[in-house]
Amino acid sequence: MKKWTALFLIALTLIVTACSSESSNPTNAAEKEKQQAQTAVSPFPVTVTDASGQDVTIKQKPERIVSLIPSNTEITYALGAGDRVVGVSKFDNYPAEVKAVEKIGGQHFNVEKIISLKPDVVLAYETQLASHKDALDQLRKAGIQVVAVNESSNFKDVYHSITLIGKVTGTSEKAGDIIRHMKETIAGIKAKASTVSDSEQKSVWVEVSPAPDIYTTGTGTFMNQMLETIHAKNIAADQKGWVKYSPEAVVKKNPDVIVLTYGNFVKHPVEKVLSREGWQKVAAVKNHQVYAVDSDLVSRPGPRLTKGLEKLAQTVYPNVFQ
Repeated sequence: MKKWTALFLIALTLIVTACSSESSNPTNAAEKEKQQAQTAVSPFPVTVTDASGQDVTIKQKPERIVSLIPSNTEITYALGAGDRVVGVSKFDNYPAEVKAVEKIGGQHFNVEKIISLKPDVVLAYETQLASHKDALDQLRKAGIQVVAVNESSNFKDVYHSITLIGKVTGTSEKAGDIIRHMKETIAGIKAKASTVSDSEQKSVWVEVSPAPDIYTTGTGTFMNQMLETIHAKNIAADQKGWVKYSPEAVVKKNPDVIVLTYGNFVKHPVEKVLSREGWQKVAAVKNHQVYAVDSDLVSRPGPRLTKGLEKLAQTVYPNVFQ
């Protein structure tokens, strides 16, 4: 009996000593509590349904990310996860930090290069599911998580892309902040645009590629939604998607404003349109209302689209949006 009593007292002493030691070291206790709290709120593992319609489970926070297109990259950086991006396409140009990031190719990315970067996650794009199926399958077979981000043709689609990448990178709270800010900006622009009366509404021709093959954007595109948002009329709204337009059809529509979205790639685009044969009687040309805008701002599906919307509004209605 004495033996068992002694053993009990020893055990009790050890327990009391341990508890006393922990309580006497508040730093260790606080650190332990912090770690437990972080573990409790960790968003990982997380399962997302990507553009392929398949569920993809990200077991832990991705520390190495490869982005296959510029819009995915811009969203990732905006979410504060840019320091984890280890590979981007050669077309990536924003933010400036991407210039120093390893390039994995262009339209056709280098699978071996991507694998060598040892990414935890590769952010692909919906259209690549078909056009680059074999390459994406190779990445999956190499044990790399591939998440296909949805194709976007309107702001709602962009919000979905931001939400998806936010979940994948563990930055959902930041994603919510970005979306709220975008919605607030758009609402403010709409409010100003509502002051433009129907009689003051301007017709706009959006040219996304120059002569001889002139293309524009109809319904179901960012540019059309942007024009609707600022209460301007897209002269190609009777067409759907990206469509080829004849010069004669543009002249007949006689737009008040011409917006060129290829100024990043063509020298002196405005001057070329102003001197275009047969267009001298078009209102926009006659009144020198021809403008080139940054194509990335008005067509790249990411957080900067609201800046593109602001720029477009200032271009079409300078007296309203100063």
